[in-house]
Amino acid sequence: MSTVYHEEGLSEETRDIHRALASLIEELEAIDWYNQRADATASDGLRDILLHNRNEEIEHAAMALEWLRRKIPEFDEELRTYLFTSAPITGIEGDLEKDDQGPSTGGPTAGHLGIGKPKKGE
Repeated sequence: MSTVYHEEGLSEETRDIHRALASLIEELEAIDWYNQRADATASDGLRDILLHNRNEEIEHAAMALEWLRRKIPEFDEELRTYLFTSAPITGIEGDLEKDDQGPSTGGPTAGHLGIGKPKKGE
């Protein structure tokens, strides 16, 4: 994926986003490989090394994801919605849709313009 572009004439920003997405995919794939190998080995010593390597890949994936969050506002919005909450993951979107509906008209709730979810701290 790292060198496959689906369009021509891409901006440098789009190319950088593609590079970050490709890197994130590669890091997630490496996490999976190390995790499988650690699970399959009977050697405690090897398992420790493989889990250490997996955790390094997790760090790399987190860094790439954070770069993408800073570059793509929609990533930022969705990550703020779904990460670091104990709410049921599949219920969050439904709760947000209910919050956007007014009690009698189906319109936006008071104080909300109906143009999207408010960001944290707003």
